[in-house]
Amino acid sequence: MPLPLGHAAIGLATQDVCFRDHSVTTRWTYVLFIAILANLPDMDVLMGLLFQGNGNAYHRGPTHSVVFAFLMGFLASNAWRLWTHIPKLNFLACFMIILSHLAADFFLTSSAVSFFWPLEVHWATGYKGWGDVFNLVFLGGFRDVGIIITCGVIMILKRAVIQIRHHALGERRSGQV
Repeated sequence: MPLPLGHAAIGLATQDVCFRDHSVTTRWTYVLFIAILANLPDMDVLMGLLFQGNGNAYHRGPTHSVVFAFLMGFLASNAWRLWTHIPKLNFLACFMIILSHLAADFFLTSSAVSFFWPLEVHWATGYKGWGDVFNLVFLGGFRDVGIIITCGVIMILKRAVIQIRHHALGERRSGQV
């Protein structure tokens, strides 16, 4: 089960692999914004804690849907208009980063995800109180080490492929002149 650090790593890898702007991952404001977007669907845990005292009360419902990713992607891609310190990312990048959370939950956990809400809805079961959630988020981060390493390797491999292509293209151009 990806925790916040794992979701952030997956979001950063999604941004890095799917989009050309390599400088995004070198500026802390972009890294923070991407980490927030990648964890946005889990705001339902906070809502469950605040309103029911149970982090699973609303978990894996509407915030884990394509509709949510679409709407939040649109809002996030325009958030810089409200506050200039918010980084500019296009809609597709914001949408894909949020969608990466849903994909990670789908592939890396056994619980159902409400991809097609409102046509379907799946809720997490069980009880997760404040202590359970704090322990998972702050003390359970070691569980995400494999995810973080995998995402780092993917990002490094992408850069290596780009360097190889760039080098090969340079050799072809110099050979043709």
